[in-house]
Formats: sequence, C-alpha cells, structure tokens
Amino acid sequence: MIDLYVWPTPNGYKISIMLEEVGLPYHVIPVDIGKGDQFTPEFLKLSPNNKMPAIVDHDGPDGRDYALFESGAILMYLAEKTGQFMPSEASGRYRVVEWLMFQMGGVGPMLGQTHHFRHYAPEPIPYAVNRYTREAGRVYGVLDRRLAEVEYLAGDYSIADIATFPWLRSHERQGQKLEDFPHVKRWFDAVNARPAVERGLQLLAEKRSAGPMDEKTKEMLFGDTQYARR
Repeated sequence: MIDLYVWPTPNGYKISIMLEEVGLPYHVIPVDIGKGDQFTPEFLKLSPNNKMPAIVDHDGPDGRDYALFESGAILMYLAEKTGQFMPSEASGRYRVVEWLMFQMGGVGPMLGQTHHFRHYAPEPIPYAVNRYTREAGRVYGVLDRRLAEVEYLAGDYSIADIATFPWLRSHERQGQKLEDFPHVKRWFDAVNARPAVERGLQLLAEKRSAGPMDEKTKEMLFGDTQYARR
C-alpha cells in the first residue's frame, strides 16, 4: 500500500494518474495547501520543501517503509518499481528522462508563473503577464514540434506524458488555445481519453473549489506564511 499525500493540483494529478495506470493500491491523505497542512512538522518530515505530493511506500526497498517527495522523483520511482512507462534500455530511458526534465524545469514553472500573474497577483503587472503568457506559448510550441514527430513525448506513452498532461488542462487560463497547436491537441485528446487518466483526475473531487481563491488562501500560498523559516 502507498500513502499519497496530495491535493488536487497538476503536480498532485501526476501521481494519482500514475498510480491508476500501474494499478498499485494507494490511500489518499489530503494536504490542504490553502489551510497550511504543508507546513506541519509531520508533513515537513516527508517533504522538506513543504510541497506536495509526497508518498510513503509501505512495501519499499527491502520491504521497508520508504518516503519520497518531488513529483518527478516519485514518477521515476513508481516506474522502476512496476517496470512500466519507462524503458529499461538506456536510449529509451533517457529519452523519457529528458522530456520529464523539460516538464519539471520548463512546463511546470513557466505555466505556474503564467497562472500566478494572470490570475493571482495582487495587482496586474502587464510586463509579467505578457512575459509569462508568451513563454507559455513558446513552451506549447516546443511540445507541438516534438509531437509532430512522435505519438507521445518519448515515442511511447510514458511518465513524461503523465507529468506534462495535467499542466496543459488549464490552457485557457494560460492564454493558450489548443487549436493553435494541433499536434499538442491530438496528443492531449489521446491522453485525456485514457481510462486511468480519467480515474486519476477524480482525485479529491469533493475538495475542489469552483469559486475564486479567498484572501486567506492567497496569503497561505503566496504571502509571508510561505516564506517563514522553519
């Protein structure tokens, strides 16, 4: 059994989708980032960077409990544990790793900044909105060129696709239209249609907020609480 410490965000969906794809049993432990659960001493022992997701595998290496944080590392661990969605031979393996690293270093951070400055900044900053919206478009263009050559990011469906897909679900909020990136749209529709992806996206559905973010949540995520030394 795997304990999944998570909240319904793109990084959280990566792991719920992966666990559904590989068929491992897991128990969801909500980490309400709007209320500050990520700052509790108990969670910081699992994730020193106070970010979710994190896991505890109760059947880890040598049969012992094994805790892990950082979504990319968790995906690699689960792929190795199950022998799924990452090739064992070097050339295929590192093709997956390079696109996973592109998601971790490019797709996630840049689209995250786009979300922030377009929707959450206390006041509009035209330079930041323009910069990150354009950078989001550039990232989509990189993906589109790649997906013009291959069916999935690393050739076959892999953890690189699982990592990238959740971030593109909010393309409209990022100022992007999938129709402008036809190869991304073809790929997005194919991933979205997978039954395991559909199940993974039901993660904590009852906890999702349909309304705007309140000021307390904004302070917890973007204010002084986020930057306090612990």
